[in-house]
Amino acid sequence: MNRRIALLGSTGSIGRQSLEVIAACGMTAAALTANRDARRMEEQCRAFSPELAVMMDPAAAADLRVRLADTSVRIASGMEGLLEAASLESTDTVITAVVGMVGLKPTLAAIREGKRIALANKETLVCAGELVIAEAARFGAEVVPVDSEHSALFQCLQGCRDRGEVRRLILTASGGPFFGMDREAISLVTKEQALKHPNWSMGAKITIDSATLMNKGLEFIEAMRLYQLPPERISIVIHRESIIHSLVEYCDNAVLAQLGAPDMRLPIQYALTWPERTAAVAKPLDLLSCPPLTFYPPDYEAFPCLDLALKAARTGGTATAVLNGANEAAVGLFLTDQISFGEIAERVARSMEAIPVVHNPTLEDVLAADEAARSAAAE
Repeated sequence: MNRRIALLGSTGSIGRQSLEVIAACGMTAAALTANRDARRMEEQCRAFSPELAVMMDPAAAADLRVRLADTSVRIASGMEGLLEAASLESTDTVITAVVGMVGLKPTLAAIREGKRIALANKETLVCAGELVIAEAARFGAEVVPVDSEHSALFQCLQGCRDRGEVRRLILTASGGPFFGMDREAISLVTKEQALKHPNWSMGAKITIDSATLMNKGLEFIEAMRLYQLPPERISIVIHRESIIHSLVEYCDNAVLAQLGAPDMRLPIQYALTWPERTAAVAKPLDLLSCPPLTFYPPDYEAFPCLDLALKAARTGGTATAVLNGANEAAVGLFLTDQISFGEIAERVARSMEAIPVVHNPTLEDVLAADEAARSAAAE
């Protein structure tokens, strides 16, 4: 299977693992994009020889041009370059592995070219899910999830003839590094503690979201949009071992689960090869060495970000864009030591209270809500 892929966010954690899968499966990386890590981008370009490399930061793009002067790789920069990579005529698949709202416009651009979207960018569906899914249907683009939880749901739904047979989707959550602690203790944790996820290796922003459980709230909203189900038909369970990645409960009480080792290369590979399966890149799951599988209800009092996300999901409209924008801004402040861990939820809550919700929003409404939320959270 020789897919030609544009990989948006190639130097991040998901991007690097995606390149492992691309190489192992004999696929082609036709375009690579990154923010500002020119050194790593140079290494990737020399290994994969893409026709286009994009750096969001113009200074990094200038640096990369010097580094790759002896190659035929074309260099571009900024959002214009990102949109070009997403809609490149020679590609059939776009992996959106960038973090944040920056992924929305290039995802829409790729959809309008009818490409397969291997979606690893939560914000696209959280902030503008109705628009994205409607555009995908209009242009015949496939949206296949890369997140381990959504890939699990996607796989468990393959045998479903009709969504009416589905009683509920069950998202699993590891609980993060602060499982079992109370709200007061959690509010005082350090950045170093928050960046130590018990099971997964991820980028800093996603790791903090996993520590606050905002990540699971964003996935809840994603599931609503991707599978077009109301919030009352989606639930969350804490599963510390990260062996069961999510489950689907059917109307006859049958429950299907997807199990695997905590290895992101498995859902990345499936997003690229679906509806086929190919030889494994990810490590296998050894059932005989698995620990006992445990399940707990979420603690919404100790993890208020999760409660805020579910409230935004039930409200709908631009409430989810406000939630996401405020959270991105607050996490950025925490990672730069400007606020405490407990203040992340406080700033998100204040932003949600302050910014009016627009229902049935346009793309402009979504972008305006995002900008307003970031400003409110930063004040």
